[in-house]
Amino acid sequence: MIVISDMMGTLTTGSPFLGLVDWVKHNQSKLRAKFYMAAITPSYFLARNGLIDWQKWGQDLMIKSLAYIKNANEQKLRHASEWVVEHDLWKKRREDVVRLLVEHRERGAQVYIASSVVEPFIEPFAERIGAQAIGTPVEIVNGRVKMVGELVANEKKIEQVLSRLGVERVDVAYGDTVMDIPLLEHADRPVAVYPDEKLKAFALEHGWEIFGNGLSYP
Repeated sequence: MIVISDMMGTLTTGSPFLGLVDWVKHNQSKLRAKFYMAAITPSYFLARNGLIDWQKWGQDLMIKSLAYIKNANEQKLRHASEWVVEHDLWKKRREDVVRLLVEHRERGAQVYIASSVVEPFIEPFAERIGAQAIGTPVEIVNGRVKMVGELVANEKKIEQVLSRLGVERVDVAYGDTVMDIPLLEHADRPVAVYPDEKLKAFALEHGWEIFGNGLSYP
């Protein structure tokens, strides 16, 4: 059995950006960390009020923040990734959804976390629950962490999943927004987790399971 879960919003309410800024604060420069937070304030309010797309804003922010890791190497990237998970993403995990994945794994399923988040930031989270990571790949070039290819989001996410696993469909998939619909449509058992309004409406229309906020139906 193959079980796939989205990460952001589905497994955690944390933020890779905030986790990385916290790493900068404690490991590089408190002043630069303050500057990074101040610099995003105007766009944050635009995104929060729906004037720009919230999801795209967050994804762009994550990619831009990779430059915050100065003089990067594999060891430093691993340390920053562990910090992002330990101090933000794992602390803000959805314990009920994480428990579902752990139960799948304990019953013998292959469990994967598939996300647009850069893969090094997924791996420490996945390791904590015995899952594997499928995310946006990065490389280190001249001391800078850079994204390789396109962001693994929307249709690209399910394309990456099916290609890497060598399958046409998966058994179970979990997601929380309309951006996860392509992933959920390729699952025999799609589950909308703490869904946004658009995904909730789509799930109800198609008879998909809905989980979260005390809900569990059909």
